[in-house]
Amino acid sequence: MIIGIGIDLVQIPSFKDQLSDPASSFVDTVFTKEERVYCENAISREPARHFAARYAAKEAAVKALDAACAYAGLSPPLLNLGTIEVIRDDAGRPALQFHDDAKRLVEAAGADRAHLSISHEHDYANAMVVLERISQI
Repeated sequence: MIIGIGIDLVQIPSFKDQLSDPASSFVDTVFTKEERVYCENAISREPARHFAARYAAKEAAVKALDAACAYAGLSPPLLNLGTIEVIRDDAGRPALQFHDDAKRLVEAAGADRAHLSISHEHDYANAMVVLERISQI
C-alpha cells in the first residue's frame, strides 16, 4: 500500500550559484561524503546537475514522509536533509537510504520500501519518491 508520495523540481543554474558560494556550508550539511564524491567525480563533469537531482530527491522524500506521517497520525517531519542519502544499487539505479532521525521516522510511519526516480534535463532536475508499506500491521 502506498503511504506517501513526494515530487520536487530544482532549477540547475540557480542551484549551481548556491553551490558556488564559498562562505556556505550547504554542501557539507545537506550531502553525505559519498554523495559529494559521486557528484564531484561524475562522468558528465557537471557536478551541479547531480547535486541538484539529489537535492530534489531529498525534498521529495521529505514530502513523501510528510504524507506518510499524516497517514500514521504522526507530527510532520523536521529533518536534516543530510539524514536522507541518495545511493546507487548494484545495477546503478538510484535508491534512498535513511539515517538517524529520518530512519526512525520512516520506521514509525510504517514505510517498508522507498521508490526513487530522478532525472535531469537541460536546466532542471526532478525527483519522485513513493513510500510503500508492504507488511501487514
